[in-house]
Amino acid sequence: MALSFSTRTLFGFWLGLVVTPVFAGNEPLIHAHAHNDYEHPRPLLDALDHGFCGVEADIYLVNGRLLVAHNRSQVKPERTLQALYLDPLRERVQRNGGRVFAGGPEFTLLIDLKSDWQQIYPLLRGVLTNYADLLTTFRDGVKQTNAITIVISGSRAKAMFAGETTGYAGYDGLLTDLDSTAPATLIPWISADWKMHFTWSGVGPMPKGEQKKLGEIVAKAHAQGRRVRFWGAPDNETFWRAMRAADVDLINTDNLAGVEKFLRGESN
Repeated sequence: MALSFSTRTLFGFWLGLVVTPVFAGNEPLIHAHAHNDYEHPRPLLDALDHGFCGVEADIYLVNGRLLVAHNRSQVKPERTLQALYLDPLRERVQRNGGRVFAGGPEFTLLIDLKSDWQQIYPLLRGVLTNYADLLTTFRDGVKQTNAITIVISGSRAKAMFAGETTGYAGYDGLLTDLDSTAPATLIPWISADWKMHFTWSGVGPMPKGEQKKLGEIVAKAHAQGRRVRFWGAPDNETFWRAMRAADVDLINTDNLAGVEKFLRGESN
């Protein structure tokens, strides 16, 4: 039976609501990454409330469980990777029509391995397979983007992916990986310790020579389809502004509110 005009109109309006991105008044911040996210009062949730599209979780293998903490002495049995991150992300993706932010971009969970990768990665991979419906996958050099992309940092090695026909995580690369032939589907990110490569402390103007060096790093990474992140860096607006001017992809921060305000253009 043909739909009446009013029914068709209502259906069209409803369909528009389904496919139109809904960001609760603020678009997701694709350049914002929550360093050591688990140290905030509400892990993951505080970062999401500020619009962040990336968070970092450090994990240890303890008695067969993946526990989130900065130091081994700080682990607590209830603070698992699943409880703090994977389960709430699944619930949010299901609620938001297949994305962390309804209609929004992919979300990145950077997992820093604090235990030896040969012991912890096989267990982590097994856990990730239980969330395969949420995760970006890598097959035969092709990335199939999904709601959440996992990138592995810390005690990692490219060898841990050997023999995988389907990958559920990418590798957090080093600056030296910019001189490799590894594809961006294996190394989607390049992360580096700022103080190891630059002297500028985020006070006053960045030296011209370091501006040039930074620009060359970013240009080379982008030409290879990789994103760039610096850790151990100044965490202030002068530094953030310099990073965005240089087209550095990710602002690695502990200051969630400050970076949100900066990226939304509300800073003075």
